[in-house]
Amino acid sequence: MAMEQAVYLVLALVLPLLLLKLISKRRSNVAGQKLPPGPWRLPVIGSLHHLAGKPLVHRAFADIARRLGDAPLVYLKLGEVPVVVASSAEAAREVMKTQDVTFATRPWSPTTKILMSDGVGVAFAPYGAHWRQLRKICIMELLSARRVQSFRRVREEEAGRLVAAIAAGAGNGEPVNISERLTVLIADMTVRAMIGDRFSRREEFLEVLQQGVRILSGFNLGDLFPSSRLVGFVSGSARQAWENHTKGFELIECAIKQHEEVKATAAASNGDRKEGEQEDLLDVLLRIQKEGGHDVPFTMGAIKCLLVDLFSAGSETSATTLIWAMSELMRNPTTMAKAQAEVHNNLQGKPSVTEDDLADLKYMRLVIKETLRLHPSVPLLLPREPTEACNVLGYDVPTGTTVFVNTWAICRDPKHWDAR
Repeated sequence: MAMEQAVYLVLALVLPLLLLKLISKRRSNVAGQKLPPGPWRLPVIGSLHHLAGKPLVHRAFADIARRLGDAPLVYLKLGEVPVVVASSAEAAREVMKTQDVTFATRPWSPTTKILMSDGVGVAFAPYGAHWRQLRKICIMELLSARRVQSFRRVREEEAGRLVAAIAAGAGNGEPVNISERLTVLIADMTVRAMIGDRFSRREEFLEVLQQGVRILSGFNLGDLFPSSRLVGFVSGSARQAWENHTKGFELIECAIKQHEEVKATAAASNGDRKEGEQEDLLDVLLRIQKEGGHDVPFTMGAIKCLLVDLFSAGSETSATTLIWAMSELMRNPTTMAKAQAEVHNNLQGKPSVTEDDLADLKYMRLVIKETLRLHPSVPLLLPREPTEACNVLGYDVPTGTTVFVNTWAICRDPKHWDAR
């Protein structure tokens, strides 16, 4: 009995001291700072309970901002991670334009560090010489108007294959999975531009890509509690990241090998590459690496990560937009009829469509723009992190804060868009 009383006495003395220490630490962290408004928080989990049962995080963030009086900035604590969400056009302009250099870097979560362990592409490269070099390569070499136009034939051929496959299925009375077909279309277009051929392991690559996007979302427990190895182990986030990284790089190496085989076969048939012959994107990257003279070493790891970035940006986002466009057209028969009439009137029964034909499809262009507004393919964009403490719209944003721009909420803001 005496021992139990001693234990209770120690607990009674120690617990208040621990609580006081936690409270004083919290106060010292926010002393003199004017943080954006946010919902009430719980110990340990912070604001996570506000996201419970809401699989679409961008919608949950928009609901929180609405409950706080349409706050342009919202502050949350997701586990151990401080988060600021920009939910207005004014806040987005501050983050992405006015103070773009301050917010030019990305937060590196534990899973991000694993996925980038063998090289960093332009999407997650820290702001600096390496990022500027990769960005210059993308703008000047990979995504220039001349380079994009050089793959026009590839896009037209793959679009023709899609139409033929749908027509064949419909002619036989078979159901056609449009979402699946569109995903394959964009994947084949992108990979042919990258390596000059359709990838023999396309389905595996698409699956790994989708897994990687989920892992990089930053909303798994291992990333929300980065100081706890136990949480990372129990959640399996680190294991999943390593498996995805290993499989992804294996597939990229397979694609590079396939590229080499295609080039070797072409060289054996036609001799050496002729001057002016079309380069695919991997040819361009290997040429740039061979030329040298870079401020930062342009390694094979960087090339592989750039290929992943290009495939992710060119495949996942475009396919998602097209799938949403078809879904919205089927939900709105009047809009569908207008789009169909425009296509019939302009093409007038042509057996195939070229990119020149698209210039006159003005209503279709509006359909695509409205789809991008209603259903942005990356609703929260890629996360950002300030390189130094800064002030946005009168609120303090400390260093180490993960910043999201909620484009889904901004593009549906009734201040700028009507409800129809």
